[in-house]
Amino acid sequence: MPWEKRFDVDETLTRVMHAFWTHGYEATSMQSLVDATGVNRASLYATYGDKHDLFLAALRKYDREVRGRLLEELGASEPPARAISAVFDKFIGQVRLPQGNWGCFLINSALELAPHEPEIAAIVNDAQDDIEAFFLAMIRKGQQTGAFSASLDAADLAREALVTLLGLVVMIRSRPEEGYLLAVRDSFLKRLA
Repeated sequence: MPWEKRFDVDETLTRVMHAFWTHGYEATSMQSLVDATGVNRASLYATYGDKHDLFLAALRKYDREVRGRLLEELGASEPPARAISAVFDKFIGQVRLPQGNWGCFLINSALELAPHEPEIAAIVNDAQDDIEAFFLAMIRKGQQTGAFSASLDAADLAREALVTLLGLVVMIRSRPEEGYLLAVRDSFLKRLA
């Protein structure tokens, strides 16, 4: 008779994701993952593999369910200027949260691990390409509707949006001043006019 899991695999991975997102890879021990999930070490290993495998699964979950879902929903439901602003606002809003400024799990991982972990670098790079493509689609849509200046190169602006967002997310961790972060967002949005 096969062994039956006595925990919710997806919910457990969500808790693992939050632990890594909050503390990073190196600072998150297997014991802290046991504590965060309430699942014993042997069950975590049997279900997900080692700590590195758990991290990869958590990073992919974040990319799919947090980053991917956010862009999909904004692209489908918001006008271009609001969609672009909302991406920045998603992160700026963290400075008001009582649990602190987590930043972006993908960017945190890029800074901590991507330089020497090719598999993590690939996940991060693919996500950044998708974010840039989202900005490009929104900018082109805004140019077609007259909301944004059509005289500016949409591809250049999309790259600039990505770099601005990445810088802003790093600043959220080191300088979580809402007014400063909003000024960064607004400065980019003015470039689109």
